[in-house]
Amino acid sequence: MTAFKFEYIWQDGYEPEANLRSKTKILNLDSYDGSVDVLPEWGFDGSSTLQAEGHFSDCLLKPVRVYPDPQRKNAYLVIAEVYNPDGTVHASNPRAGLGDEEEYWFGFEQEYVLSEGGKPVGFPEDGYPEPQGPYYCGVGNGKVAARQMVEEHLDVCLEAGLGITGINAEVMLGQWEFQCFGKGAKRASDDVICARYLLYRISEEYGLTVDLHPKPVKGDWNGSGMHCNFSNEAIRSVGGKAMIEAVCEAFGKFIPEHIAVYGSDNDQRLTGKHETQSIDQFSYGVSDRGASIRIPMALPANDWKGYLEDRRPASNADPYKVAGRIIETLKTVDYTSFAKTSNGVLAEAVA
Repeated sequence: MTAFKFEYIWQDGYEPEANLRSKTKILNLDSYDGSVDVLPEWGFDGSSTLQAEGHFSDCLLKPVRVYPDPQRKNAYLVIAEVYNPDGTVHASNPRAGLGDEEEYWFGFEQEYVLSEGGKPVGFPEDGYPEPQGPYYCGVGNGKVAARQMVEEHLDVCLEAGLGITGINAEVMLGQWEFQCFGKGAKRASDDVICARYLLYRISEEYGLTVDLHPKPVKGDWNGSGMHCNFSNEAIRSVGGKAMIEAVCEAFGKFIPEHIAVYGSDNDQRLTGKHETQSIDQFSYGVSDRGASIRIPMALPANDWKGYLEDRRPASNADPYKVAGRIIETLKTVDYTSFAKTSNGVLAEAVA
């Protein structure tokens, strides 16, 4: 028998954004093949996580996805959903309401700031560094900070099997980004949550704080977002300028609904400056990083087939809620009229 460590990871009940929580369960097994089905449900004290009252504090963790834990021997990372003792979905569990359709692909661009002593790492003790300009995708002392931690995080995420597709230094000194792709809202969002967890855990070693606030430094500095690239079968396979514009127009009909789940304090970031559109306005355009929805430049060159980017989600947004709202809006579009005349694809393919 071998003692295996399973780190159950869940989102707590704090608002407006949840924190990540975790605890380790030891299971003595002959072997383990990575299956989620053999992992037991587990309870926790919800009164300590704002998910229950003290007089009736038990909550239930249901394992839903497992990753190998590269930092611990015989260990695995377990994404878990929170349920009430009677088996009903807890109010703090947005994942449960998502479908399993792999038709919907998501690519999250998670920006974050690493801070030390209340300031982004690399900032001088007094005042500010040189203005923005040399830091985006920069290299060299004074141009980037905390690269060693960022590289360690990248390696660990790759070893865990997450859908990490890249990293880069961002526009503000001490600000970084990782990109995470997945087919299906649950898979893509689970990977983001696990990547965030690993980022937080690694930060303990370096004595740095991971800051997901959308406007961590006031003034003439970029905020932090979690731009969401998305597509469905129609966007990828049918395309056409008219259909892409119809999809974008659909998003313009649900501005409050999207902003409501795109992260708190997002008004501090979505000002119309620093590569954003104002929070109360909506726009879209090819290669326009000042728009709400950016149409990548590769789309027109590929018969208007590919993906779109919603630039409004904040860095602190819940990926499950973001993906769920995007799917809900995509389902309001009638694709069949475009499929009948576009690229020879039958209407039934996207009906």
